[in-house]
Amino acid sequence: MIAPKLRVIPQASFKATPWKNGGGITHEAIRVPASGDPFRWRVSVAHIDVSGPFSDFSAYNRTMVLLRGAGVELRFADGEKQTLRRVGELAQFDGALPTYCQLLNGPCVDLNLMVSKSDSVAAGVQRFTEPLTLNATPDASTLVFSLYEPIMVETTTWESAMLEPWDLAVLSGCGARLRTLESVYPAPPPAPAYVFIATVARLDDGRVQGEGAAPDAGAAAGDGAAAGDGAAPG
Repeated sequence: MIAPKLRVIPQASFKATPWKNGGGITHEAIRVPASGDPFRWRVSVAHIDVSGPFSDFSAYNRTMVLLRGAGVELRFADGEKQTLRRVGELAQFDGALPTYCQLLNGPCVDLNLMVSKSDSVAAGVQRFTEPLTLNATPDASTLVFSLYEPIMVETTTWESAMLEPWDLAVLSGCGARLRTLESVYPAPPPAPAYVFIATVARLDDGRVQGEGAAPDAGAAAGDGAAAGDGAAPG
C-alpha cells in the first residue's frame, strides 16, 4: 500500500499544554518525530496571555506568525526589536537568542514553527485569489496553514482535502495546488486567501537553506506580509 502524501491535522486535534511560566498555552499540531526530545521540527499555535520571556530553544530556528490580537513587540538580547501588528505578519530568528515578548494591547494568538538547525527551512505568508501552485520538493515536508479562509488542497498525487482556517496540511515530497472555495465554485470575485507555507528539509541532502516548495512565480495574486526577524513562544 502506498503511503498517503497529504495529511490534514484539524485545529480541534491540537494538543494543549500550559506554559511553565503561566504566561500562555501552546496547542501543538505536530512534532517530528511524534514523541520525545529533541524533535526535528514542530508546529503549534500559542495563546499569549501576558508579556514575558520566551523559552530557550537554542537548537532551533524559529518562525512566528500573528494570527489574532493587536500584536506583539519582540525584544532581543542583542538590542534589536521586531513588531508584529497585523494578522499574517511573520518573524524569524535564532532560538538561542534570549527574547522578551511585549503584548501591545491585550492577549494574542500566534502560529509557531520550530526547526532544528540540522534542517533547512523556507517559510512565508502568501496572499492569493487565483489557484496557487506549490512545486514538488522530494524528501521534504511542505506545511500549509490557512489563516483566514477555507481552502482546497489538491496534490500532484491525486489527493485532496479542504482546510478550514487554522487547520494544518503536511505534504510529503509532492506538489500541490491551493484554491479558494470561490475558485472551486464560480462566484463573484473572491476575497484573497492568506496561507502560511513552509518547506523543511535536511541540510545534508544537498539543499541549501531557502530552497523548497515555493509557489510558482505567476501563481500568486500578490505577496503576503513581509518577513522580519523574530521569535516564537515556547
